[in-house]
Order: sequence, then structure tokens, then C-alpha cells
Amino acid sequence: METNLTYEGAYRELAQIAKEIENETVTVDVLAQKVKRASELISFCQARLKSTETEVSRIIAQMEGGL
Repeated sequence: METNLTYEGAYRELAQIAKEIENETVTVDVLAQKVKRASELISFCQARLKSTETEVSRIIAQMEGGL
């Protein structure tokens, strides 16, 4: 996975892959590659969301501790 990939970029790419598959513009020869890339992007997005959730929870806990 690219080191400069953002959540938004991954989400856009994932949406494009889904659109290509839904519109049947993906050939059988590249379908497995697209599905594999989609799987990688989903994992990246899930990890990013989890990381953000953890960070936000930490910040909130710090703010509540300071009150």
C-alpha cells in the first residue's frame, strides 16, 4: 500500500472499482486484480478509521481529565 495514500483517496479508488464492477466494464482478466485491490483498500480504510477513533477517544479523555 502506498505510504502517501489518504482515506479519501482510498475511498475514491474503492468507489471507482465498485462502479467499474457494477457497470461490468472490468474484464474477466482483470477482475481478480480489482477485487484484490478493493480488499486492500477496505483494510486500509478500516485501519484508518480505527486509528482515528482511538486518537479522538484519547483526546476526549484528556479534555475530560483536564476539567
